[in-house]
Formats: sequence, C-alpha cells, structure tokens
Amino acid sequence: MNSTITTAQNLHTATQPLERNTEKLIANIRKLLEEKEAILLTHIYQRLEIQRISDHVADSLALSRVAAKTSAKMIVFCGVHFMAETAKLLSPEKTVLLPDLASGCPMADMITSKDLIDFKKQNESAPVVCYINSSASVKAESDICCTSTNAVDIVKSLPNKKIIFVPDKGLGAWVQKQIPEKEIIIYDGFCPTHYQITTAEVSRLRQAHPSAVIIAHPECDPSVWEMADFVGSTSQIYKFAEECPQEEIIILSEHGLIRRMQADMPQKKFLMTFPNPLCPNMKYHRLESVLYALENNLHEITIPEYDLANGLFERAKRTIDKMFEVSEAKYSQSYWKGVKGIN
Repeated sequence: MNSTITTAQNLHTATQPLERNTEKLIANIRKLLEEKEAILLTHIYQRLEIQRISDHVADSLALSRVAAKTSAKMIVFCGVHFMAETAKLLSPEKTVLLPDLASGCPMADMITSKDLIDFKKQNESAPVVCYINSSASVKAESDICCTSTNAVDIVKSLPNKKIIFVPDKGLGAWVQKQIPEKEIIIYDGFCPTHYQITTAEVSRLRQAHPSAVIIAHPECDPSVWEMADFVGSTSQIYKFAEECPQEEIIILSEHGLIRRMQADMPQKKFLMTFPNPLCPNMKYHRLESVLYALENNLHEITIPEYDLANGLFERAKRTIDKMFEVSEAKYSQSYWKGVKGIN
C-alpha cells in the first residue's frame, strides 16, 4: 500500500508560505475539521502544539482503536506513515490524510514483504507476529499484528512453541523474556531513536539520581531496558509515571512523550538521557502542514487497485482484526486523560 498524490500536490508542506500566527492557524484547522467532518488523531511523540488541538492523543494501539470506530468521514493522522496506513486498513471507506509524507519510520523500512518471505522460509512451521510498526505488505505476510502494549499477550495467545517476531529485536527480546517457554525467532530490526540510549548514560543518571525510578520502552536495546525498574509501552510508561510515588523519574523513551508528561505532571521531575532520544520523523508535522493538508486534501493514503485485486489489503487488515480479538477486552480502557487532546 502506498500514499499517492497528484503532481500538483507533490510539494513538501514546509515550503508553503503560511503566516506563523498560532491562534489563527488553530482556529482555521478546527474550522476545517468541523466542516469536513474530520477527526485529528495524534501520536504522543508529536509536537505539543499539535497534541493540544487534537481530538485524540495516544499510542499506536489506542489510535488504531479510534480509527476503527470513529464515525468521522475523514481522518487526519499526525504520526508516521505506517500509522496512517493502518487507519486506512481499518477504515477503508474514510479519507485518511498524512500532513507530511516525510514522516516515515526507519524501523518499518528495515523489512519488506520479500525480506519476511525469505525469513519465513527458514522457519516455515512458525507463525509470524508482526509489530504494528511495519508496512501493510509486511502485515499481509504475517499471521497476527501486535503493539508494544499487547505483544506479550498476543504471543501467549498462539499455541505454537516457536514464533517468528518482526521487525523489532528490542521488543522481541522483551517478549522472549516474559515467555521463556516459547522460542521467539527475532528479526534484526530496531528503532534508531530508542537505540540512541546507552547503558553508560543510564548508569550516569542512576548515579546522579539514586532515588529516581527508571522507566524504559521495550524498543530500547535489551541491555538498556534490563537496567530499568519498569518496562512498558508508551501508554504503560505514562500510567506508571502518573501512579508511582517517586517525584524523580528517568524516562528511557522518546523526547515527545517526556515533554507531554512534564506538561501533564508538573509536580514530578522527569529526567532524560543525553542526547535526547528524538524521533525526527515524528516532528515533521506542524500546524501549517495540518492546515495545508486540510485545505488541499493531501496527502491521501490510498489502496492501489492491485493490492485490492491480489488480496493484500484483506490479508493485512486480518492481522489487525485478529489482534483486536485477542486484546480488545483487556485494553478497552484508555490510559489517556488530562489536558485537551488526551482522551
């Protein structure tokens, strides 16, 4: 599945000469969202200015659920490409816009459908659990999808003793640690942002702040998350930080999540590693690009005819549907609450 746009639209939104009047931009965005019966979905790694005007801000699991159930006619997705693509899989009848096409995912790019087919040939009897951070074509070659929130439950739900896990080796190793009775065959993909975090830097922070609690995302290198007091997905990190009694908290995850928690929990002191783990692709979306996308209906995520004809769309969607069948009851309650944009 690819994003397709017309030649006239094939311009990077950052080149559009829009006045930087924040209040005017926000008013125009909300006006167009209402006129077009659109919903603005935003990942929590995004800029705070985008989060604050969004209808829903969450992690990939919660946003997928909203995309599947919303009654809106249009979804404007401020995340990376695979997230907007997943929204289209779940709501094919809706218009899905990705404000800036540059917002891809390096981890998702580390595996293609051909790579996965070749990887499966080495372990033909094992089912494939595919992290949602992947393309539709990779999902189509998998048996079931997962997120970092529900990965352990998804793997546990399969009766097989041997499981192929793609593409994230950090999350795959975390799942293996939680389920030692199974053999997890892990693809060699990773998140460059989370892999910026080193054990040396974690040790430095631990020594400087001995009373602080350390919370890590499982996309980190296993040697890093092994040093944490708690390991969890984006939503689980947020919830744990909100509920833990310690005032000093070291977060081993992306900078956008940390900024959001600083805004929502000013009574706590959040510490991060150096350099700050920043996902540049998540930061391409700006108020200007959201407005320009709404004004011009770009960049629309579409389903190519050949993907419909060869069943890729249905096979990819099936992996997500299966994920919801396993995890919907357990994860039906969102962790997100607080300031506008959090639901």
